[in-house]
Amino acid sequence: MTQQDAKFEDGIEQSLRLIAQDVDDLSVISTLIQDAVLPLKETSWQPSANRFGLLLNRFRWEDKTQAERGNRVYERVQAMLVVNNVLKVSSMGIDKSDKDQIISILSIDFKAGKDGEGQVIFTLAGDGALALDVECLDVTLKDVTKPYKAVSKSAPNHTVE
Repeated sequence: MTQQDAKFEDGIEQSLRLIAQDVDDLSVISTLIQDAVLPLKETSWQPSANRFGLLLNRFRWEDKTQAERGNRVYERVQAMLVVNNVLKVSSMGIDKSDKDQIISILSIDFKAGKDGEGQVIFTLAGDGALALDVECLDVTLKDVTKPYKAVSKSAPNHTVE
């Protein structure tokens, strides 16, 4: 039996599974979830477990260049974003009574306090925000479905004025 070198076409695309425990790690996750959308009902605050989760539909930024080179449609994927060690959740610009409200994430940042504690801050489109008081930074992003065609068939576009 002869062995052959692997070809590019033999590669199997893997889903993302990332953990952020410092600001540099979180900036990678922030980039990957930029322009993620989800209905408010897909957020979950579990105070007894000190956990906040979001089931989001994220644009596959890591695949954008390959999609353009291959002249194929852009993709999104459902992903679970979980923030652990959450002590408190607060929001601004969100109508909590409208569970069908669609929110769009622009970025996620960490504002450090003393002794490793701080706030995980989600900046949302339309001047909204979520702030999670945390004991320490511990965020996980995991793709939970196969990629699917982006309904808009276009990449998000951010113009700077």
